[in-house]
Amino acid sequence: MPSGHPDTYYTATVSHLTELPPLQGSIDVDVAILGAGFTGINTALELQLRGYKVAVLEAQRVGWGASGRNGGELIRGIGHNLEQFRDLIGQNGIDAIGRMGFEAVDIVRERIRHFDIDCDLQWGYADLALKPRHLRELEAEKAELERLGYPHELTLHEGAAVRELVASDRYIAALSDPGSGHLHPLKLLLGEAEVARQVGVNIYENTPVIEIRKGERPLARTPHGDVHCDRLIVAGNAYLGPRVEPWLGGKVLPAGSYIIATEPLSEAQQKELIPHNMAFADLRVALDYFHLSADGRLLFGGRCNYSGRDPHDIAKVMQRDMEKVFPQLKGVRVEYYWGGMIGIGANRMPQLGTLPDCPSILYAQAYAGHGLNATHLAARLIAEKLNGQPDRFDLFARIKHRTFPGGPALRSPLLALGMLYHRFKDLF
Repeated sequence: MPSGHPDTYYTATVSHLTELPPLQGSIDVDVAILGAGFTGINTALELQLRGYKVAVLEAQRVGWGASGRNGGELIRGIGHNLEQFRDLIGQNGIDAIGRMGFEAVDIVRERIRHFDIDCDLQWGYADLALKPRHLRELEAEKAELERLGYPHELTLHEGAAVRELVASDRYIAALSDPGSGHLHPLKLLLGEAEVARQVGVNIYENTPVIEIRKGERPLARTPHGDVHCDRLIVAGNAYLGPRVEPWLGGKVLPAGSYIIATEPLSEAQQKELIPHNMAFADLRVALDYFHLSADGRLLFGGRCNYSGRDPHDIAKVMQRDMEKVFPQLKGVRVEYYWGGMIGIGANRMPQLGTLPDCPSILYAQAYAGHGLNATHLAARLIAEKLNGQPDRFDLFARIKHRTFPGGPALRSPLLALGMLYHRFKDLF
């Protein structure tokens, strides 16, 4: 079993990667958490600060999965198309989740400020439209955010004005948002993990959970020790797999996403490409997203892949995509490339709830590529639930989530086939 972090730009640019020991022997805690990504670490921090005794069990290293290798874009909003849940949660529920999408970014903002975490945070973001249908979506998004009282001024840019934000002829409109931005996700997570350890959270790396025994007090079995707990939080997301908890694993599908990082660009190139150092993402299903790093590289991501197979020669494929957006970067060297799995649910809404056959086991997963903020909100809602304030957690739990058909072997191919329809729509 590999014990190191994946080879990414992020791992190459953190000052240290402290290795924590695996669990040896049995322990008893108030709360055990499976997974040391953003959900697991922040849930542990929220609960420990409320007086709980918490242990986090990580099969690999802190931030080994999506939390430590994602696009690093901190964007307001939770879920996709909240209107589809009207019959389950009503207008009040839709509005509450909409406003929680603002709060999610504020939690990250406050976490960084309060604990003085150096993670290259830069404010400024824009959604990008490639066609008239996308422009109409941006207009509707702006109106809805303003109706909900979004506290940052949104600006719709059209035509030539878009090039004042990004030096590409590919886009016809942009919705800029100074309340969203970008950061170095692994620096953020490692900083949060260090804070969690300082306040008393025990984090065990290289400690996979091989069996969960359900009951009033669940038990998590690991290769070299057991964890007895009052509550167990499953936060493995795309890397949970179907074996440890089949009911939960069947509701989240791992989908590949890929990123490249160029060599450092000159200051003139940086100012030409992205004058205000913003982050961007377009509105297609298989979207492109990009921003500059703190040391002046272009980080360019996308190619969301539902087939379960990585594309051949990720670096070349992603570089071609980048050059479609920025032809002026043709010939610029790509120095890092990597990929990983994000967790996607059938309705592209984060999944929070308790296991139907064991209410002492809670879960949070399926952030559909927008996990940087949604994980932090999920952690807060789990802590509220365990602390006797269940309303917001229970609002999410009322949303039903389908199990992907076909079993573990066929889920990815069936979803990939279904996504062809949505990609076909993107052509028009």
